[in-house]
Amino acid sequence: MKKVITYGTFDLIHNGHINILRRAKELGDHLTVAISSDEFNEIKGKKAYHSYENRKMILEAIRYVDAVIPEDEWEQKVNDVINHDIDIFVMGDDWEGKFDFLVDHCEVIYLPRTVGISTTKIKNDMKKVNNA
Repeated sequence: MKKVITYGTFDLIHNGHINILRRAKELGDHLTVAISSDEFNEIKGKKAYHSYENRKMILEAIRYVDAVIPEDEWEQKVNDVINHDIDIFVMGDDWEGKFDFLVDHCEVIYLPRTVGISTTKIKNDMKKVNNA
């Protein structure tokens, strides 16, 4: 069995999220998604609309996702790869090169992002609509 992992906040799920989850799952038999805990988001200076528990519940309902785990710190990736027997680490290509240190433990693949969509874009578009 080939196991894949990806990381992210996965707030305000959109077609870009679904695309990356589908493409990540196509690379293996099992997809684990590590999502930023609320505490980790706070450390990163990010504020998710949905709580960790709600984001976890939404991700667990997506057919491409086999397991959801919390991401509590940047440094946990090596341990996650080892502890979950991960074969492939997947991230969006806007992170290209940032996780190459994992190649000693698994294959690292950066997938192209879906053009024209992001959670930040959705939030900015909603601000424009509400301020109009």
